[in-house]
Amino acid sequence: MIGIIRYGAGNIFSLTAALERLGIAYGMVHTEADLEQFDRYIIPGVGHAGAAMNKLEQTGLIPKIKALNKPVLGICVGMQLLTSYSEEGDSNLLNIFPIKTLRFDDSAGIKVPHTGWNTVFPEKENALFKNIPAGSHFYFVHSYFIEYDNAYTLSSTSYNNKFSASIWRDNFYGVQFHPEKSGKYGETLLTNFSNI
Repeated sequence: MIGIIRYGAGNIFSLTAALERLGIAYGMVHTEADLEQFDRYIIPGVGHAGAAMNKLEQTGLIPKIKALNKPVLGICVGMQLLTSYSEEGDSNLLNIFPIKTLRFDDSAGIKVPHTGWNTVFPEKENALFKNIPAGSHFYFVHSYFIEYDNAYTLSSTSYNNKFSASIWRDNFYGVQFHPEKSGKYGETLLTNFSNI
């Protein structure tokens, strides 16, 4: 069963609705004791990475999250929290991935935030992307991106520059896009995560 880590960062209705549609059991994690009830976890998040990190710190869950050895999936800001640092709020983050979250350069004439559907290409073989063809479309809404690093990039996309659409290290995964808003292949990804 999936435990959704609740720390006050954003509305999770679309995520819980997708899990219900797919018949994937879930519950909420508010305390350390709650972590024991689940065999995998999702860290959701929308909005400001620095503010999200402050809220996560207030839960007291950070040492336990960093020590988890069960599958963990960060979505959007939840993915950014797994990196070492974000330019948003000049914030130090969880540092599970020693890479940075950077702001898109809007001086290049691109629209920020990057909003809408974009193609995603796998960089490594992994069960998270089972039955998802290369070049499938996923839905993005973000002004900050995870710098591309071959060591941790599971899939990539481009918007002015190439960046990590998803990352992977041991039992930790992150996706910059919103699988719960990405139609068939987003639902496939959530189902894959529930089976890892």
